Amino acid sequence: MNFKKAAACAVLIFFGAVLVIFPDRYLSVCFDGLCLWAGSVLPSLFPFMVITLLLIKMGAAQIAAKPFNKFSRKLKLPNVGMPLFLMSVFSGYPAGSRILCEYCEQGLIDKSEAKKLAPLLSTCGPLFALGTVGTRAFGGNGAGVKLLCACIVSVIVSSLVYCLISGRKQDAPPERKLNNAGSDVLYSSFYGGVTACLVAGGFICFFYTLSQVIADFDIFKPLSFLLAPLFGKEAAKGLCSGLCEATGGCFALSSAGGFFALPLAGFLITFGGASILLQQLCYLTRCGVKPAFFIIFKFIQGVICFGLLCLFSLW
Repeated sequence: MNFKKAAACAVLIFFGAVLVIFPDRYLSVCFDGLCLWAGSVLPSLFPFMVITLLLIKMGAAQIAAKPFNKFSRKLKLPNVGMPLFLMSVFSGYPAGSRILCEYCEQGLIDKSEAKKLAPLLSTCGPLFALGTVGTRAFGGNGAGVKLLCACIVSVIVSSLVYCLISGRKQDAPPERKLNNAGSDVLYSSFYGGVTACLVAGGFICFFYTLSQVIADFDIFKPLSFLLAPLFGKEAAKGLCSGLCEATGGCFALSSAGGFFALPLAGFLITFGGASILLQQLCYLTRCGVKPAFFIIFKFIQGVICFGLLCLFSLW
């Protein structure tokens, strides 16, 4: 067993032992995580997940890509990049990665194209940014609009820079058609949407509970101690919590308040935290995208979003 697997096993054994020793404490926490998913994430994810899968399986994305073909090739993007990006923006995590996986498995894009598109098809959804975080956590007043705009801009800018410097200009690809012959498009789209949403709920419950265990045992105390002089004690705690499960971290940051609360929330919803990152990597690794590459890229996007929101706050 290598070091990574041994470390992961140690964490899981510790987590399981804590749940067994303190069931009254963490059963209610897990239920809170389930409520968070059902009340805040599911309504903003499920409808768009089904819509995007239906559009893909009916070939609408390929048709919509044709007007952007020349523009996409100049940016060294696959032709389907633009419509898939729009689907990702409207759907949010982890729909963009789910869409990319669908295209890769259908043979509509190859692994090199998937690597280019993976960071671009990774944005929070408008209902999550505007409703869950902007309104419910930060009380409105334009917070959600700032979060959504900063997240999208950071994703676009960083992804396009990467595409422009990472390879040669895209050639006009051969026509590749989606193969859905003999399949029940409606059933498979709903089944895929339900499955993806349930998996997302499982991740949220697990990491929401794990983040509370981390907080109770002060596991992130050294990191929080280092960040406290920069952002304040409570904001640093909220950020550390969000590194595990971003939604709960955003609510903790809103309670902490202060100048950096919104920029740090922007970092979290753009970076994603462990829960959102792993949800996406469940799909992206099947497309040949390396976890280290994706995590580093998302961290860079999160830092850009943080900087943009600091500028917005100064204005």
